[in-house]
Amino acid sequence: MDEAVERRRFLGLTAAAAALATTGTATGCGVLGGGDGNVTLTVVAADYDLTGGDSTKRYWDGLVAAYRAKHPEVTVQVRIESWNDVDRTVAEMVKAGEAPDIAQIGAYADHAAADRLYSADELLSIPVQANFLAPLIAAGENRRTQYGLPFVASTRPLFYNRDLFEAAGAQPPTTWAELAAAAEKLKAHGVPTPFALPLGPEEAQAEAMMWLLSGGGGWTDAAEHYAIDSEANIRTFEWLRKNLVGKGLTGPVAPAELNRKAAFAAFAEGRVGMLNGHPSLVKEAAGKGIRVGQVPLPGIDGKPKTSMGVADWIMGFRQNGHRKEIGDFLDFLFSDENVLKFAGDNDLLPVTLTASARMETDPQHANLREFLKALPDTQLPPVGKTSWAAVSENIKQNIGRAVAPGGRPAEVLGAIGRAATAAEAAE
Repeated sequence: MDEAVERRRFLGLTAAAAALATTGTATGCGVLGGGDGNVTLTVVAADYDLTGGDSTKRYWDGLVAAYRAKHPEVTVQVRIESWNDVDRTVAEMVKAGEAPDIAQIGAYADHAAADRLYSADELLSIPVQANFLAPLIAAGENRRTQYGLPFVASTRPLFYNRDLFEAAGAQPPTTWAELAAAAEKLKAHGVPTPFALPLGPEEAQAEAMMWLLSGGGGWTDAAEHYAIDSEANIRTFEWLRKNLVGKGLTGPVAPAELNRKAAFAAFAEGRVGMLNGHPSLVKEAAGKGIRVGQVPLPGIDGKPKTSMGVADWIMGFRQNGHRKEIGDFLDFLFSDENVLKFAGDNDLLPVTLTASARMETDPQHANLREFLKALPDTQLPPVGKTSWAAVSENIKQNIGRAVAPGGRPAEVLGAIGRAATAAEAAE
């Protein structure tokens, strides 16, 4: 989610499964459930543990054990992959004709467009399908049918260092002008990086989208066609180039060279006054003694109409024909208890209405309330487009040039926009 996780080799699933059944473990994976069930479900899932530990594996171990207590006829084999590998792993398995039954990864649209996935209404019971938050249902649709099931989500408020703000006499901003004024005060007080603007290739598409939405634009228009070089988007990047980057209020390196992970680390070390945050950063920064303030992302003249949301996805593949077993397992996974367990353990947001309501009233998760309040009204990237992967990569590599000294936002956004329109036409 979108995030503070290290993102993205596993071919020959049949051979691997046989080895697992014999040994019980393999690198990064294991047989969870065991037994001589009538059906075996294979699952590939992403690793969310930021510390290099095994919390993700322990979650799936517990989930599968609880499921098999009710469904002993089903064996479930789970393989945990890093975010650096998981999408590619599943793509390679599919190419080899050995698709998993269930994949929990970052994107679903290519698989949906190729008719590899069961739709949500083929898998889930009606109460479960109707319980997802509305923006996540819409974002999980390809050609108006939901194939992507949201697994966890996040939103991005503005984070600020309370101690640095108080020392500089700055106020939490509600508009772009107030944000620039607060950054000026932080700079005058000697803060190394008043505002961290990570437009490097790690996650520039997300950072940029936050700013586009706060400026009244976005990656797509009302008809859901790419509108990357819209007047509103160009105006947003002109403002960033002139009022933040051009005045030396960003850093510690040029935005095009700054990645989200480095920006978050600098904030947690007390060297950054403000940045667009992520739920996982709250705990990391607090653990290092940073008093974190949170406010909604400022817009041009106040709170924007919408803000960005991010979701990771889980899906069921058709290849092995296990529709009923996949659906039963996913119904179980989306119970409040299981949704809250994973989201809470990873400082992320639940994807269902009932779990969100329970988290919002739980004092244990008070630090996530600002994120929860924003989620129902968020807009997600156009992940339902099969062209989005290529368009997103183009944005990551090039959008930072729009705010460079002497940069021309109209030209940069125009080039990205023309490539996006061509990719969309080829879908």
